[in-house]
Amino acid sequence: MDKNNFAKTPPMGWNSYDYYDTTATEEDLLKNACVMAEQLKPYGYEYIVCDISWYAEGAGRDREHYQYLPFDTLSMDAFSRLTPDPVRFPSSADGSGFTKIAEKIHALGLKFGIHIMRGIPRKAAHDRLPLYGGKYTADLAADPGSICPWNPYMYGVRDNAAGQCYYDSLLSLYAAWGVDFIKCDDIAVNGLYRNEYFSGWHEIRMLHEAIEKCGRPIVLSLSPGPAEIGKAFLYEKNANMWRMTGDFWDDWDALKRMFERCELWQDHVKEGCFPDCDMLPLGMVGKGFGEERRTRFSLNEAKTMMTLFCFFRSPLMIGAELTKLDAETMLLLTNRALLSCLQDGSSGREIYRDASAAAWKNTDASGNVRIALFNLEDEEKTLSLKLSDLEEALPENALLTEIFEHTEAQFKDGVLTVVVPAHGVRAYFTTAQV
Repeated sequence: MDKNNFAKTPPMGWNSYDYYDTTATEEDLLKNACVMAEQLKPYGYEYIVCDISWYAEGAGRDREHYQYLPFDTLSMDAFSRLTPDPVRFPSSADGSGFTKIAEKIHALGLKFGIHIMRGIPRKAAHDRLPLYGGKYTADLAADPGSICPWNPYMYGVRDNAAGQCYYDSLLSLYAAWGVDFIKCDDIAVNGLYRNEYFSGWHEIRMLHEAIEKCGRPIVLSLSPGPAEIGKAFLYEKNANMWRMTGDFWDDWDALKRMFERCELWQDHVKEGCFPDCDMLPLGMVGKGFGEERRTRFSLNEAKTMMTLFCFFRSPLMIGAELTKLDAETMLLLTNRALLSCLQDGSSGREIYRDASAAAWKNTDASGNVRIALFNLEDEEKTLSLKLSDLEEALPENALLTEIFEHTEAQFKDGVLTVVVPAHGVRAYFTTAQV
């Protein structure tokens, strides 16, 4: 199965983590899916992704002290595979897993995704549970020396026949449920590990092989980051998305650092393979963390984030609670001129960057150019761009239309000069004057 046939452009959708943390329920998924189908699907958003701990019974009950309760009870089938907590996901109580939720989401014209941790449940290994097919047991697949340092649930998987059997059976089950997207965590970076104990590199390949065998097109997303640029070939060969950063939140300094990451990874954005800037922390977030709040990003900062993500062609996963979207956030998420940067054949490129400013361009398959000037300072600033810096055959008299404000500008004597607000952006698409 060609992994690029079903993720030619950056995946777009919603992820439960930024608002619900570990506590998302069946009701939460479905109500957000309804909003997406009604309001966001026409703009390309299609994935509803249930993030971490959907299998942990009572997840979030001691959130003040633990995000992931040590050695908590996990819902699991007889073959070492995690299944939804039937209390939070009641339609799974009959043993059908996420099947009924996936069916409802598919009926809305959307796609369904889940988060998984790299590896095999520790309890399955300790109890020597069988793997599907009857030939191996979980202890033969588990690598007890490979343990996630921040989540206590799993052992890494050995690069052996038992390990591949486990991943094959896992993806076979999730494909049967109707899963279209897998976000695998604890796998994209080994900075938290001694190298000899990190099995994530071969587990990326094993997951890809399991997806190829399962008979269903499933997008594979790798987390957390920052992904290692030296492993770019491994990511591109086996995955559709990989995180360039750790968890990205609504912090201006984190957004400024994203410019450096986008420059580092810009040559690796291609059909079916997308370095990932992480979720969009817009709108209302934080409920599962104990602080439901509006994003800390100002409107100018939110425009900067959306513009950089789109020009770079990152996947777009909304972190907000969709049932509480305000008009301002909706306008940002549905800006067609900006979202057109994600279309097949488009290509993003940094033009320049220093501590105070940056400029990007995004060129579509027809050669049309979009330009963005970013002010990274705390005060309003006049920025300029030379026509010669674009390296595209843009006429001197090309009319520039600002993507957000719909105002017009032009190059004068080969230079575009604009006033950009603090932490803000001026982004333009171009139309040659007749």
